Amino acid sequence: MLMVDIILMVLLIVVCLGSMMLTVFQLPGTWIVLAAAVGYAWYGGWQRIGWPGIAVLGGIAALAELAELGCALWFAKRGGASRRAAWYGLAGGILGAFVLTVPVPVIGTVVGAALGCFAGALVGELSLNRSVDASARVGVYAALGRTVGSVLKICAVVVMSGIVVVTLIL
Repeated sequence: MLMVDIILMVLLIVVCLGSMMLTVFQLPGTWIVLAAAVGYAWYGGWQRIGWPGIAVLGGIAALAELAELGCALWFAKRGGASRRAAWYGLAGGILGAFVLTVPVPVIGTVVGAALGCFAGALVGELSLNRSVDASARVGVYAALGRTVGSVLKICAVVVMSGIVVVTLIL
């Protein structure tokens, strides 16, 4: 094994670890793991990581994105949200991840996204002249859904990174 191969393997492992942290901060860590795996596979002539492995990683990344979006919308609907509140909650969650991040290591961005999701869903329901109690209930459900979706996405990037590292070792 050449030294450049070892360096690239270590770099890929570091990218996987960094991508896990990026996902915690609501950034696209799953897609970064996939892109890094594709780059490594291409460099290695598709020997260590082949097309089936890339397809599995791509499937996990796509499912993670759908789970994150789906959980937020599903929970909001379970809380009685209108379509407007569900979409406002989704937009609020994205905005909250950047604007409302609380200064707590690791989970601060998840909390900010949940707060933004709550606020967005609350505003969405209030804009339809719903009661404050009903709107707050919808906001709580939307925030819960966003949090569950974020946790599922974090789990997905950990699984993807594990697959890549195990593939490199074997």
